Amino acid sequence: MTEHRKAIIRIRDLKKAFGDQEILTGVNLDIPEGSVCGIVGQSGTGKSVLFKSIMGMIKPDAGRVWYRDTELTDLPYLELVAIRRKFGYAFQNAALFDSMTVGENIAFPLREVLGLRDRREIDRRVREMLEWIELPGIESKRPDELSGGMRKRVGVARSLVMQPDVLFFDEPTTGLDPVLSETINNLVVRVNRELRVTCILITHDIPAAFRISDQLAFLHRGTIVAEGTPAEVAASDHELVRDFIRISFNELNL
Repeated sequence: MTEHRKAIIRIRDLKKAFGDQEILTGVNLDIPEGSVCGIVGQSGTGKSVLFKSIMGMIKPDAGRVWYRDTELTDLPYLELVAIRRKFGYAFQNAALFDSMTVGENIAFPLREVLGLRDRREIDRRVREMLEWIELPGIESKRPDELSGGMRKRVGVARSLVMQPDVLFFDEPTTGLDPVLSETINNLVVRVNRELRVTCILITHDIPAAFRISDQLAFLHRGTIVAEGTPAEVAASDHELVRDFIRISFNELNL
C-alpha cells in the first residue's frame, strides 16, 4: 500500500494560466516514493502542464512543489538545474536525435549533462542500458531504422542512463499496437521494481493505468477530482470519473 510511503513529490495549490486560459486551477497531490503513479483524465485538462510545472520547465503562477524536502518552486536557476538531474523524462515520441546513432543518443546526457569524457565508461553504460531494455547490440543503428516500440524503449534508456530518482512518462504507449503497448507498460513496471525508480505517467490507457499503478490521480478542469489506489478511484462518486472509467473499460471489451 502506498499510503505508508513518504512522498517524494508534494504539490500544493498549483495554478497555471496562459493568458485568459486557466490550465491548472489548484492541484494538490502527494506522490509516494517508489510508487507508480498514473495521472489520467480527458485531453486538454493540463496533464502535460502539470508535468512540466513539477520539473520546473514551466513556472507556475501560484502554489508550491517539493522534491523530498526541497521546495522547487522558488529555487535559483542553477540549483533547480542540479535537482533536475534527479528527474528523467521519457517523451511521448521518444524525441531521439535523428542525426545520431542509438548509442550516441543514449550517451548524449552522459556527455552534455554529467560531463563524462571517459569513452570506455560511456560505452559501458550505453551497452548496459541497451541490454537492460532487451535491445543489445543496436548502438550503431539510426532512429529511423527502429520500430516505434524500439524508439520508445531507447528513449527510456536515454532517460535511465542518468540514474534518476523519478522518471516521468508522457503517454508512453501512444501510437503503439496492443502488443507493443503491453511491452512498454511492462517496462514501466520493471523500471519501478528492478531499478527502484518512482514512475509518474500521463496516459489515456485507463485499463493499463489501473493495472500497473499503485496510485492514480484523475485531473479534471485543472484540479485533482479523484485520487488514491486504483480501487479507491474506481469507487469515486464523481460522475465524470465513473463515466470515463466505464467507457474506457467498455471499449476494451468490444
